Amino acid sequence: HEEQHYLDLKDMPFYGGLCKYMSSGPILAMVWEGQSIVKLDRMMLGETNPADSKPGSIRGDLCINIGRNIIHGSDTLENAKREIELWFKAEEFVSYTPCTQAFLYE
Repeated sequence: HEEQHYLDLKDMPFYGGLCKYMSSGPILAMVWEGQSIVKLDRMMLGETNPADSKPGSIRGDLCINIGRNIIHGSDTLENAKREIELWFKAEEFVSYTPCTQAFLYE
């Protein structure tokens, strides 16, 4: 999956190393949903370069090297849809309404 996931970076010099790194251990793939989720996701993850990430973000607290930034998040809804189709089958999703729904959303 890694090669397909990062296909847009295929011509970059780090592509092979990136795919090797991303397949070097377990991967926990998940789908988040909610209002403005891509924007919120990017805030929680931090910048691609950990040196530019804010403290309190995953990359800001846990990463030191751009080539080992430990986490991926889709940067657009379009990319999210493509990546979801790559990693998941439709029957793997469960639809539910969280008990906090009424407290969080108008």
